Amino acid sequence: MIELLKQPWPWYITGPLIGLTVPALLLLGNRSFGISATLRHICAACVPAGIPFFKYNWKAETWNLVFVIGIALGGILASTFLANPAPVEVNPALSNELARYGITNYNNLVPGDIMNWQSLLTLRGALLMIGGGFLVGFGTRYAGGCTSGHAIMGISTLQWPSLVATICFMAGGFIVANLVLPFILSL
Repeated sequence: MIELLKQPWPWYITGPLIGLTVPALLLLGNRSFGISATLRHICAACVPAGIPFFKYNWKAETWNLVFVIGIALGGILASTFLANPAPVEVNPALSNELARYGITNYNNLVPGDIMNWQSLLTLRGALLMIGGGFLVGFGTRYAGGCTSGHAIMGISTLQWPSLVATICFMAGGFIVANLVLPFILSL
């Protein structure tokens, strides 16, 4: 059983399991799935400071905080007890392309060649980690949610803004992956 859990699960099992969270949350308490609002709830609980954006009943969203804590604990348990020590399998064509940028280490889920403390102090690392993190946060706030909230919950409940946001997320991802990322990796 442990060996089964250590293997990557195919999309036709994990996709429906993720999709089933939407009706489960709706049936269990009319809740919306989403992760990005959690930071707002934490800020409202810890540092309200009279800021109007943080003045709301954050206690009504306690379930979301518990949900995110459960995700974090699940990640810790999985990485501690179920980690597969084999390197991540990468398509040979992609591996050859990444080797041109000096990325050859696939021992972690993120490439250790560019995601480390030493890289953070380089222009390439700062653009990827700090600039990328800022843009993800800005885009999530600007769109009123992240990919999980819009693509999984919003589209499944037929929300038009979620469809537009998801199309924009996908278009942005394709543009960055094909036009911007090669430039940054070549720095």
